[in-house]
Amino acid sequence: MESELIKEVNAMEVLQKSRLFQGMSPEEINGVFGCMDAKEQCYEKGSFIVNQGDRMTQLYVVVKGMVHIIKSDYWGNQTIMSEAGPGEIFGEAYACAGAESQVAVRAVEDTAVYRLDVHKILTVCPSSCACHNRMITNLVSAMAQKNILLTEKIEHMSQRTTRKKLLSYLSAQAQKTGKVSFTIPFNRQELADYLSVDRSAMSAELSRLKEENILDYHKNYFIFR
Repeated sequence: MESELIKEVNAMEVLQKSRLFQGMSPEEINGVFGCMDAKEQCYEKGSFIVNQGDRMTQLYVVVKGMVHIIKSDYWGNQTIMSEAGPGEIFGEAYACAGAESQVAVRAVEDTAVYRLDVHKILTVCPSSCACHNRMITNLVSAMAQKNILLTEKIEHMSQRTTRKKLLSYLSAQAQKTGKVSFTIPFNRQELADYLSVDRSAMSAELSRLKEENILDYHKNYFIFR
Protein backbone atom coordinates (compact mmCIF):
# COMPACT_ATOMS: atom_id res chain seq x y z
CA MET A 1 0.00 0.00 0.00
CA GLU A 2 2.81 2.37 0.90
CA SER A 3 4.50 2.56 -2.49
CA GLU A 4 1.20 2.53 -4.38
CA LEU A 5 -0.20 5.47 -2.42
CA ILE A 6 2.90 7.63 -2.87
CA LYS A 7 3.11 6.80 -6.56
CA GLU A 8 -0.36 8.31 -7.04
CA VAL A 9 0.95 11.81 -6.29
CA ASN A 10 3.97 13.96 -7.04
CA ALA A 11 5.23 14.11 -3.47
CA MET A 12 7.85 16.79 -4.17
CA GLU A 13 5.25 19.03 -5.82
CA VAL A 14 3.04 18.71 -2.74
CA LEU A 15 5.95 19.42 -0.39
CA GLN A 16 7.01 22.53 -2.31
CA LYS A 17 3.48 23.93 -1.92
CA SER A 18 3.57 23.24 1.82
CA ARG A 19 4.04 26.24 4.10
CA LEU A 20 6.73 24.23 5.95
CA PHE A 21 8.95 24.07 2.86
CA GLN A 22 8.05 27.44 1.34
CA GLY A 23 10.89 28.92 -0.72
CA MET A 24 12.89 25.68 -0.78
CA SER A 25 14.07 23.86 -3.91
CA PRO A 26 13.64 20.09 -4.40
CA GLU A 27 17.36 19.68 -3.70
CA GLU A 28 17.06 21.60 -0.43
CA ILE A 29 14.02 19.58 0.63
CA ASN A 30 15.82 16.32 -0.12
CA GLY A 31 18.81 17.58 1.86
CA VAL A 32 16.64 18.47 4.84
CA PHE A 33 14.92 15.08 4.68
CA GLY A 34 18.31 13.40 4.76
CA CYS A 35 19.46 15.43 7.78
CA MET A 36 16.23 14.76 9.65
CA ASP A 37 15.89 11.12 8.69
CA ALA A 38 12.35 11.71 7.37
CA LYS A 39 10.16 8.61 7.32
CA GLU A 40 7.24 7.90 5.01
CA GLN A 41 4.21 6.23 6.55
CA CYS A 42 0.84 5.25 5.07
CA TYR A 43 -2.46 4.71 6.89
CA GLU A 44 -5.71 3.18 5.74
CA LYS A 45 -8.96 5.13 5.97
CA GLY A 46 -10.31 5.06 9.53
CA SER A 47 -7.00 4.24 11.22
CA PHE A 48 -5.44 6.41 13.91
CA ILE A 49 -2.13 8.10 13.22
CA VAL A 50 -1.89 9.64 16.68
CA ASN A 51 -3.77 8.56 19.79
CA GLN A 52 -4.78 10.88 22.58
CA GLY A 53 -2.08 10.57 25.25
CA ASP A 54 0.78 9.69 22.87
CA ARG A 55 4.09 11.35 23.72
CA MET A 56 4.94 13.49 20.67
CA THR A 57 8.44 13.94 19.27
CA GLN A 58 7.62 14.23 15.57
CA LEU A 59 5.53 16.42 13.34
CA TYR A 60 3.69 15.03 10.33
CA VAL A 61 3.35 16.39 6.80
CA VAL A 62 0.39 15.09 4.79
CA VAL A 63 1.38 14.10 1.25
CA LYS A 64 -1.88 12.47 0.18
CA GLY A 65 -5.28 12.04 1.79
CA MET A 66 -6.95 13.84 4.67
CA VAL A 67 -6.88 13.62 8.48
CA HIS A 68 -9.14 14.93 11.22
CA ILE A 69 -7.73 16.18 14.51
CA ILE A 70 -10.16 14.99 17.17
CA LYS A 71 -10.66 15.75 20.86
CA SER A 72 -12.56 13.21 22.99
CA ASP A 73 -13.94 13.87 26.46
CA TYR A 74 -14.21 11.49 29.42
CA TRP A 75 -17.47 10.01 28.07
CA GLY A 76 -16.16 9.48 24.56
CA ASN A 77 -17.91 12.43 22.92
CA GLN A 78 -15.81 13.68 20.02
CA THR A 79 -15.18 17.15 18.61
CA ILE A 80 -13.34 17.70 15.34
CA MET A 81 -10.84 20.43 16.09
CA SER A 82 -9.50 20.78 12.54
CA GLU A 83 -8.49 18.88 9.43
CA ALA A 84 -5.24 18.60 7.48
CA GLY A 85 -4.83 17.77 3.80
CA PRO A 86 -1.91 17.55 1.34
CA GLY A 87 0.95 19.88 2.24
CA GLU A 88 -0.41 20.63 5.72
CA ILE A 89 1.20 19.62 9.01
CA PHE A 90 -0.03 18.37 12.37
CA GLY A 91 1.44 17.38 15.73
CA GLU A 92 4.00 20.19 15.71
CA ALA A 93 2.83 22.00 18.87
CA TYR A 94 2.91 18.92 21.11
CA ALA A 95 6.17 17.75 19.53
CA CYS A 96 7.86 21.11 20.11
CA ALA A 97 6.76 20.94 23.74
CA GLY A 98 7.67 17.27 24.07
CA ALA A 99 4.20 16.80 25.52
CA GLU A 100 1.52 14.14 25.42
CA SER A 101 -1.00 14.76 22.67
CA GLN A 102 -4.34 15.99 23.95
CA VAL A 103 -5.93 15.11 20.60
CA ALA A 104 -6.13 12.09 18.31
CA VAL A 105 -5.53 12.16 14.57
CA ARG A 106 -7.53 9.87 12.30
CA ALA A 107 -7.16 9.26 8.57
CA VAL A 108 -10.50 9.95 6.87
CA GLU A 109 -9.06 8.73 3.55
CA ASP A 110 -6.16 6.46 2.70
CA THR A 111 -3.38 8.81 3.77
CA ALA A 112 0.38 9.13 3.26
CA VAL A 113 2.52 11.28 5.55
CA TYR A 114 6.16 12.11 6.22
CA ARG A 115 7.33 12.09 9.84
CA LEU A 116 10.00 14.61 10.87
CA ASP A 117 11.89 14.73 14.16
CA VAL A 118 11.13 18.15 15.68
CA HIS A 119 14.33 18.13 17.78
CA LYS A 120 16.35 17.87 14.59
CA ILE A 121 14.39 20.74 13.06
CA LEU A 122 14.97 23.03 16.04
CA THR A 123 18.69 22.28 16.41
CA VAL A 124 21.42 22.99 13.88
CA CYS A 125 22.33 19.84 11.96
CA PRO A 126 25.98 18.65 11.70
CA SER A 127 26.20 19.76 8.06
CA SER A 128 24.79 23.22 8.90
CA CYS A 129 22.27 23.21 6.03
CA ALA A 130 21.80 26.68 4.56
CA CYS A 131 18.05 26.04 4.39
CA HIS A 132 17.71 25.00 8.04
CA ASN A 133 16.95 28.52 9.32
CA ARG A 134 14.38 28.93 6.55
CA MET A 135 12.62 25.77 7.67
CA ILE A 136 12.50 26.99 11.28
CA THR A 137 11.01 30.28 10.08
CA ASN A 138 8.48 28.37 7.98
CA LEU A 139 7.53 26.21 10.98
CA VAL A 140 6.83 29.32 13.07
CA SER A 141 4.75 30.72 10.19
CA ALA A 142 2.78 27.46 9.87
CA MET A 143 2.06 27.40 13.60
CA ALA A 144 0.91 31.03 13.48
CA GLN A 145 -1.44 30.22 10.61
CA LYS A 146 -2.95 27.35 12.59
CA ASN A 147 -3.54 29.70 15.52
CA ILE A 148 -5.45 31.99 13.16
CA LEU A 149 -7.62 29.06 12.07
CA LEU A 150 -8.22 28.12 15.70
CA THR A 151 -9.33 31.67 16.41
CA GLU A 152 -11.72 31.38 13.48
CA LYS A 153 -13.20 28.20 14.92
CA ILE A 154 -13.65 29.87 18.31
CA GLU A 155 -15.57 32.61 16.52
CA HIS A 156 -17.95 30.02 15.02
CA MET A 157 -18.43 28.18 18.30
CA SER A 158 -18.99 31.37 20.30
CA GLN A 159 -22.26 31.91 18.42
CA ARG A 160 -25.22 31.21 20.69
CA THR A 161 -27.40 29.07 18.44
CA THR A 162 -26.93 26.19 16.02
CA ARG A 163 -28.23 28.40 13.21
CA LYS A 164 -25.71 31.15 13.93
CA LYS A 165 -22.86 28.63 14.22
CA LEU A 166 -23.79 27.17 10.85
CA LEU A 167 -24.05 30.54 9.15
CA SER A 168 -20.79 31.72 10.69
CA TYR A 169 -18.94 28.67 9.40
CA LEU A 170 -20.55 28.60 5.95
CA SER A 171 -20.10 32.35 5.51
CA ALA A 172 -16.39 31.96 6.28
CA GLN A 173 -16.07 29.21 3.66
CA ALA A 174 -17.78 31.39 1.04
CA GLN A 175 -15.46 34.29 1.87
CA LYS A 176 -12.39 32.06 1.57
CA THR A 177 -13.37 30.81 -1.88
CA GLY A 178 -14.75 34.16 -3.02
CA LYS A 179 -17.78 32.34 -4.42
CA VAL A 180 -21.40 31.79 -3.43
CA SER A 181 -21.01 28.06 -4.13
CA PHE A 182 -18.39 25.96 -2.37
CA THR A 183 -17.61 22.50 -0.99
CA ILE A 184 -16.78 21.88 2.66
CA PRO A 185 -14.47 19.07 3.89
CA PHE A 186 -17.07 17.55 6.25
CA ASN A 187 -20.08 15.27 5.99
CA ARG A 188 -23.09 16.00 8.22
CA GLN A 189 -21.84 14.17 11.30
CA GLU A 190 -18.36 15.63 10.92
CA LEU A 191 -19.76 19.14 10.56
CA ALA A 192 -21.86 18.66 13.70
CA ASP A 193 -18.77 17.39 15.55
CA TYR A 194 -16.72 20.35 14.31
CA LEU A 195 -19.33 22.87 15.49
CA SER A 196 -20.11 20.87 18.66
CA VAL A 197 -23.83 20.74 17.93
CA ASP A 198 -26.40 17.95 17.78
CA ARG A 199 -26.57 16.46 14.29
CA SER A 200 -30.39 16.21 14.22
CA ALA A 201 -30.79 19.82 15.35
CA MET A 202 -28.24 20.95 12.78
CA SER A 203 -29.93 19.03 9.96
CA ALA A 204 -33.29 20.58 10.93
CA GLU A 205 -31.70 24.04 10.87
CA LEU A 206 -30.21 23.39 7.44
CA SER A 207 -33.64 22.40 6.17
CA ARG A 208 -35.11 25.66 7.52
CA LEU A 209 -32.36 27.70 5.88
CA LYS A 210 -33.14 25.93 2.61
CA GLU A 211 -36.89 26.57 2.98
CA GLU A 212 -36.19 30.24 3.68
CA ASN A 213 -34.18 30.35 0.43
CA ILE A 214 -31.05 31.46 2.27
CA LEU A 215 -28.99 28.59 0.92
CA ASP A 216 -29.20 25.31 -0.95
CA TYR A 217 -27.04 22.22 -0.61
CA HIS A 218 -26.36 18.69 -1.75
CA LYS A 219 -24.21 16.59 0.57
CA ASN A 220 -21.17 18.82 1.28
CA TYR A 221 -21.79 21.25 -1.59
CA PHE A 222 -23.45 24.56 -0.61
CA ILE A 223 -24.83 27.57 -2.47
CA PHE A 224 -25.84 30.87 -0.88
CA ARG A 225 -28.90 32.47 -2.44
